[in-house]
Amino acid sequence: MDFAVKPVLTGAKVVLRPFTAEDADLMWEIVRDPEVVRFTFEPDTALTRERLHSWYGSRSTARDRLDLAVTDRLTGELVGEVVLYDVDPHARSCVFRTLIGPGGRGRGLGTEATRLIVGHGFEQGGLHRIELEVYGHNHRALRAYEKAGFVVEGVRREAALREGRWVDEVVMGVLEHEWRASAPGGRATPGRPEGAV
Repeated sequence: MDFAVKPVLTGAKVVLRPFTAEDADLMWEIVRDPEVVRFTFEPDTALTRERLHSWYGSRSTARDRLDLAVTDRLTGELVGEVVLYDVDPHARSCVFRTLIGPGGRGRGLGTEATRLIVGHGFEQGGLHRIELEVYGHNHRALRAYEKAGFVVEGVRREAALREGRWVDEVVMGVLEHEWRASAPGGRATPGRPEGAV
């Protein structure tokens, strides 16, 4: 599972494309959104604009993970990211994560972006299993992941201290055969030029 090739994946609502350093300023605004901070970052995470420029500028050369920008297909607006990482080549598995900023919420963009990258992982990456972790009080994300085919596999009770209270961490996963059985409408359209609609 080599993620050296960074695809452009086109759906009905979103286009997933490789990141560029120029995306860092928009991602800086997205990662500072209170809901993104609440559900994504550890309380002591120190983010700076400079760190983000370096990070997003290097995503196109990372062979061990696939970070793609989530853009609104109609407007081209960058609304978040989807990531496949922590690959185990022997188990043919990896971890998935996403974050969607305020401009992309409530319109099904996150669900479609999840389906597209998961489909790519199975169809092009040869993966057998993709898993994720989500805070139990992140109801929007739980619904989106379930719509994309993920199944709750377990709950780590009161595993994280967030905003002064203990919260559960939910482990979810989807297997290749489950994906193939349920994903006819969620498959990616690979190989379209960047920015194509």
